[in-house]
Amino acid sequence: LEKGFNILGVSLDREGQKDKWLKAIEDDKLTWSHVSDLKYWDNAVAIQYGIKAIPQNLLIDPQGKIIAKNLRGEELEAKLAELIVVGKTF
Repeated sequence: LEKGFNILGVSLDREGQKDKWLKAIEDDKLTWSHVSDLKYWDNAVAIQYGIKAIPQNLLIDPQGKIIAKNLRGEELEAKLAELIVVGKTF
């Protein structure tokens, strides 16, 4: 949170896939927080935010409003820099 935001990985894995999911996190050295209810497409977060395909990334403000979707590379870096510069936290 030192830059004013958190990263959270939400997995849409299924029951019986937990060990594989956790191994992928470790193998890929993903250091941020990860959650999964192992309910696949019935995942509450996927339903709440209308996730229809994976992978996706969302920038969500503290009120739960989506402020950007599926940004990658330079576009993502620019949006994060913009939010940090204007003092917004999310």
